Amino acid sequence: MTSTDARAAATADRDLVVRLAFGSMAAQTLRAAVRLRVVELVGESTRSAVAVAADAGTAPQPMTRLLRALTALGLLEEHAPGTFSVTPAGALLHSGRPDSLTSFVGMFTEPTIVRAWEHLDDSVRTGEVAFDTVFGTDFFSHLARHPELSAGFNSAMSQAVAETAAVLPYAFDFGRFSRVTDVGGGDGTLLSAVLDAHPGLSGVVFDTEQGLAEAPKTLERHGLGERCSLLAGDFFRAVPGGSDLYLMKSILHDWTDEQAVTILTHCREVLPPGGRVLIVEPVLPEAVDPATRAEVSDGAITYLSDLNMLVNVGGRERTRQDFEEVCRRAGLTVTDVTPLADAEPFSLIEAEAD
Repeated sequence: MTSTDARAAATADRDLVVRLAFGSMAAQTLRAAVRLRVVELVGESTRSAVAVAADAGTAPQPMTRLLRALTALGLLEEHAPGTFSVTPAGALLHSGRPDSLTSFVGMFTEPTIVRAWEHLDDSVRTGEVAFDTVFGTDFFSHLARHPELSAGFNSAMSQAVAETAAVLPYAFDFGRFSRVTDVGGGDGTLLSAVLDAHPGLSGVVFDTEQGLAEAPKTLERHGLGERCSLLAGDFFRAVPGGSDLYLMKSILHDWTDEQAVTILTHCREVLPPGGRVLIVEPVLPEAVDPATRAEVSDGAITYLSDLNMLVNVGGRERTRQDFEEVCRRAGLTVTDVTPLADAEPFSLIEAEAD
């Protein structure tokens, strides 16, 4: 390597670290844009920062600075000094869009979530959940005590599942089953998509009462009142019987291995002959893929999600071997693991009774 190449490599390395250090600032810039409804106020054409500021109730100069930061992040475009339009990526911050990510951004930049991250080093040292120490209770109990935060979490999870809901119904042979229970199914977005695509299938959304809060609206919107029921309960105590397919998306990663085994065991206990458990989660490689870059790749996000599980809820992202082990302990055998195309980084993990 020449001295010129060495200097270029050193500069690139430095730039990477600096960009990562500014990551939390970029996230809070998104949060401000959502809270001020910037994308809605700019609208579908070009608009001046002065006009946006007037509608948002802010001073013009700070609004201009915010809009320029959003432009630099790729969410807006500045056509002339002080005049902006929304990019396709920025449009996802419009709360009125069906594919909006406003609730998702709001939740993952929420001070309640971010505060535990300030103690990541403590969690790494001890293995303990930082959230529990900071707030004096676990994450889900905290949600139950704060209805507004719980509603925001439910909305964020609904937005987060939308991409998977568009793909999953066509990525798995649901036609060989008659009834599916979505364990921890929240507002029913994922199961509604599956039932819409498979008219011969009926279903159950199983979750806590707070998790099901918005589910009646979802089922009504999809016209599924006759084919899908809602059942409140605790999957650490039992899972309802009567289905031949048990679906879980982004559930097991919230919990420790012991807790994951408990949930899976309860599914195994009610699984009929020929029944299956379908787990939809990221599957980490046994070692980090060298192609994974540090900033915004799906691979990097999955590892950051793993740390989020550590500091906020105590769960973890898992490798195939990890999934095989927790399934084995629950009396299940993993028969197939398939990456979910167009919904990265998720995979379909299919398991049957031993």
